[in-house]
Amino acid sequence: MIAEGPSTIRRKLIDSLYVEAMVLADETRGYFDHLGREERETLCALDRVAFSCESLKITTRLMHIIAWLLTQRAVDAGELSTHDACAPGRRLGVGPETNPAVMQGLPEQAIALIQASQDLYRRVARLDSAVDVPADLASPARRMLDRLAGAF
Repeated sequence: MIAEGPSTIRRKLIDSLYVEAMVLADETRGYFDHLGREERETLCALDRVAFSCESLKITTRLMHIIAWLLTQRAVDAGELSTHDACAPGRRLGVGPETNPAVMQGLPEQAIALIQASQDLYRRVARLDSAVDVPADLASPARRMLDRLAGAF
């Protein structure tokens, strides 16, 4: 969906993003299940609520990312057509934003996880938005290669 036809670079990109998402999901689970619980108890009541909400936002972002990446892997494997993968329900879901002011009262590791999940979400969102760009506009290099192929 990033470019027409199978591509080794595309597969490697999707696979590396998938690994990154899974590692981040594991780090997030580990943090919020253990150290995060202890750190949460040291916060004031309002920051404890924000901490809990942010843990859900991170999880939501990561689940949207992982679902989208699994869809891309299915396309690469021939299990799903590009057309089916473009259906609205298979596109990247809306990732909840985090207000920077909310992060000020949170522990450093929670902030790092929030920022990492937002960064990963934004990168995947750029890839998802490339689906809407016609193939001939998506890549100047692809257009040049197509022109060269047409010349011979």
